[in-house]
Amino acid sequence: MHILIIGAAGMMGKKLIQRLMEDGGLKGSPITEFTLVDVIQPEVPAGFAGKTTCLAADMSIGDTAAQLVEGRPDIIFHFAAIVSGEAEADFDKGYRINLDGTRMLFDAIRMAHAADGYFPRMVFASSIAVVGAPLPFPIPDDFHSTPLTSYGTQKAICELLLSDYTRRGFMDGIGIRLPTICIRPGKPNKAASGFFSNILREPLIGQTAVLPVPDDIRHWHTSPRSGVGFMIHAATMDLDQVGPRRNLSMPGLSATVGEQIEALRRVAGDKAVALIRREPDPAITLMCEGWAPGFEATRARALGFVAEDSFDAIIQAHIEDELGGSL
Repeated sequence: MHILIIGAAGMMGKKLIQRLMEDGGLKGSPITEFTLVDVIQPEVPAGFAGKTTCLAADMSIGDTAAQLVEGRPDIIFHFAAIVSGEAEADFDKGYRINLDGTRMLFDAIRMAHAADGYFPRMVFASSIAVVGAPLPFPIPDDFHSTPLTSYGTQKAICELLLSDYTRRGFMDGIGIRLPTICIRPGKPNKAASGFFSNILREPLIGQTAVLPVPDDIRHWHTSPRSGVGFMIHAATMDLDQVGPRRNLSMPGLSATVGEQIEALRRVAGDKAVALIRREPDPAITLMCEGWAPGFEATRARALGFVAEDSFDAIIQAHIEDELGGSL
């Protein structure tokens, strides 16, 4: 089996590769080839005996997308994106990377299909940013796409393209609307939602973190571990069960910032909580008030997607996966 991962040098791409290596395959079949792509050079998976092609490339430039499907990968995981804050700050870059690059990839698949019947499974990492305020709570599966950011708009357009290219028989696509990933390991990125991870990740290792919003801000979360699980399940399930509505809001955990902090207190104690420094930022607070507080995710749950049911479990997953299992 040939796996193509676009965005392979990012956090989720790396964790997906690690999980695939641990599992020893996908869909009961061994992986014989990886094609790993990102704007920075991905690393060859340690211990992988098959063929690996690692490319530093921008899918929105030239014939890069066509080159990626020349080897006819069986399953394509598409993570590559400019995240929310950066897409809002740089309008042109956001649309070029998030929309144009994805359209070029889908079109390259369409051309390959016309040439020889190529028909890959496409697993697209979408986002809960495709909805926007005013929002009910919980948000039902059939709630309309009303993005209030450029990033959300780009993802929503790509969801429509994925559905149409699938309907036309060019590929077997599924869009996974990821909750905010928490706790993100490593250094903060340019995502506007980064503080949700920062206020837990830094105190767990004895460092201070800034909280720019009130404790009553509510949002929809899942761990990196569950996020990778969503992608693998999407790659292996029978998509005939999904039907024509190919974009799914994933299960997750709805929690306030205050509930996050209390979970941190239960897991790591008052000393960790004391490292959170409150510095109110009205602009960030206003932005957060328009974000999704939580979803029903009824369809996804019925189709076998699962996530944590407590923030204690999310923190514990981070400790196990990133901190050696203990504090």
